Amino acid sequence: MTANDPISAIENLIVDCAHDIDDDNLEAWPDYFAEDAVYQIIPRRSFDQDLPLGVLYCEGKGMMIDRIEALRTANIFEPHTHCHLLSQPSIKETGEGYKVRTNFNVVRTMQDGGMEIYAVGKFLDAIVFENGKPLFQDRRVVLESHRVDILLVVPL
Repeated sequence: MTANDPISAIENLIVDCAHDIDDDNLEAWPDYFAEDAVYQIIPRRSFDQDLPLGVLYCEGKGMMIDRIEALRTANIFEPHTHCHLLSQPSIKETGEGYKVRTNFNVVRTMQDGGMEIYAVGKFLDAIVFENGKPLFQDRRVVLESHRVDILLVVPL
């Protein structure tokens, strides 16, 4: 998809990113972002009060790449998988790109087969097009709950 069909391209960006996370293709995750992009996971209470501290914060693609490398080489955690369930995105054009909201639910499956709702919230995205390709310029993952599982090692 190109900027000639920006709505479909944005929808594909959001879905493809979730699928790569779900399929453990985490090395592809930073490629969905602009070089100077921001990625933050933050509880709704903190987001609503405009508090800066969240659960995870990456500024720039380099930090995202480092995050995945650390996950693969240094972090120790019980293996598990994610399955994103996404709402249809609400897309609004701005002068600089697009503002997009997508609600999500992530189900986590552990090694023993146990499944649970892992995270519920909304993606608040600022999306720009570079060379006809949509990229996240800013992705805020706003969690409904302030209780965050310590296994939050994989991006949402």
